[in-house]
Amino acid sequence: MLHHLELWVAELEPSIASLGWLFTRLGYRQSARWSDGISYQHGEFYIVLESGPDLQAGAHERRRPGLNHLAFRLEARELVDAVTAEALTHGFKLMFADKHPYAGGEQHYASYLEDAAGFEVELVAAGP
Repeated sequence: MLHHLELWVAELEPSIASLGWLFTRLGYRQSARWSDGISYQHGEFYIVLESGPDLQAGAHERRRPGLNHLAFRLEARELVDAVTAEALTHGFKLMFADKHPYAGGEQHYASYLEDAAGFEVELVAAGP
């Protein structure tokens, strides 16, 4: 079981506006805030967005070694559709639009989203 996940971001405020919004929309709550970061809690697990003096220059690139994407399970297809539509107004773009919502295969109903910083998030329907 994961304890927490820490994502270092080049610019904190734009990441709060996109990823932070998404975490909150998915049921996480803001649990702490400091000058260089913020954390979002869901049960005992939390996600941190941080940008501080130890961050090295350069943009996130999901195709390089390291984190490729985060995937979240949502209860139903309708919720995937609703959150996807809202995400498009919060700095995300739809990836693989020509295959949406089956870019992961015929049995995998999901949205693949990317924020302006290049972080990919997958929203997967757990049920019909």
